[in-house]
Amino acid sequence: MSDQRFIIEMGMGNDLYGQDYTKAAGRAIEDALRHSSIPLFEATGLSHDAMRVEVTVGVQDPDAVDCDALVSKLPRGRAHVRAVKGGLNVVNPDNGNVIVVAAASVEAFLPKQA
Repeated sequence: MSDQRFIIEMGMGNDLYGQDYTKAAGRAIEDALRHSSIPLFEATGLSHDAMRVEVTVGVQDPDAVDCDALVSKLPRGRAHVRAVKGGLNVVNPDNGNVIVVAAASVEAFLPKQA
């Protein structure tokens, strides 16, 4: 039985001073989650463990993201996080400081229901 996507949310996050890609990605995930409320589980009695959560974060340096640490930001389901090239680095021309901007997509899947 294949899974069926039932929600997708997008978020944006940044790290203004530390150039921390994991922090920016975590904030993007939190932003996406703040847009969601899923009464489906209470209404149907389904377990949160039945839900598969796939997160994609886009940053300029995907290798600098600790994807395992970001899994803990997902409160429900069986989560997987992957980092890809995306997002944005904004350089201050006066001092060279870099603002890291991350984008996140949080998708939730359940087995098809009868």
